[in-house]
Amino acid sequence: MTGGTPGRAEARAAMAALGQALSPDVLQAVRALYDAEQRQLAEAVPVAAADLAYGPDARHRLDIYGGAAHELRPVLVFVHGGGFLKGDKGGVDNWQNANVGRMAAALGFVGVVINYRLAPDHGWPAGAEDVAAVVAWLRENAAQHGGDAARIVLLGTSAGAVHVAGYLKAAGDKAPGAIRGAVLLSGLYGTTPLDERDVLYYGDPALYAARMPREAVVATTLPLLIACAEFDPPRFQREFLDLLRDRLALHGTMPRGVILSGHNHYSMAMHLGTADRRLADEIGAFVRECCA
Repeated sequence: MTGGTPGRAEARAAMAALGQALSPDVLQAVRALYDAEQRQLAEAVPVAAADLAYGPDARHRLDIYGGAAHELRPVLVFVHGGGFLKGDKGGVDNWQNANVGRMAAALGFVGVVINYRLAPDHGWPAGAEDVAAVVAWLRENAAQHGGDAARIVLLGTSAGAVHVAGYLKAAGDKAPGAIRGAVLLSGLYGTTPLDERDVLYYGDPALYAARMPREAVVATTLPLLIACAEFDPPRFQREFLDLLRDRLALHGTMPRGVILSGHNHYSMAMHLGTADRRLADEIGAFVRECCA
């Protein structure tokens, strides 16, 4: 045990017992596993700037972690999950999602954690548009907060990974000039059938295939780090494997990839910043490589 957090074997047993389901009860059980250690991280890495507006909507807000240094640092932007319908960047009293910004700061980067517009009030392509707005804001303002505007990497989990992928689709050939790379955790890219809940974001099911970012994520020349969890639902695992396969077929090589043992859909992001450094170290190495 470290700071009240279960060891790896204990945590894996807990995850295995929870299975592959997505539900509020599973989410709360996962949060409880990491609560003690994440509270310690929150005390050690306070927010450097909170609730900065990057657009006109009330949800267009971001928090910044780290940044005070002699040299400008790479910027790691985190886009939270929530099934397109919910989610929050967290903060002082809520460590969930804020922990990823704190992890980025602990790795020596400037961590940025954002809110974005949610369905059903804001459907496709609102998420990708908001990611683009954050990138544009950082290109103008990152240096004021210790970040290098020429070294931005995007990191999304679940719906956040979908929005990062959607940004790659919308930006097209311009993406490599705006960001250095993207990390996609447990996302959906367009190889599996539409889920009923997805309609609240994507709208008309007949347009689903055209609106998904699969082809753009397969084709992009940007460096990618793609990951899924051992206990992710089968749909997310299938999307992960299909994306690796399609990248291999087109480029002759797979992108950097991780199947994170002992974790589930929720813990992929919620454990970042804890003593289990496997994924954090992969992310750190990827960002440094992209931003060298």
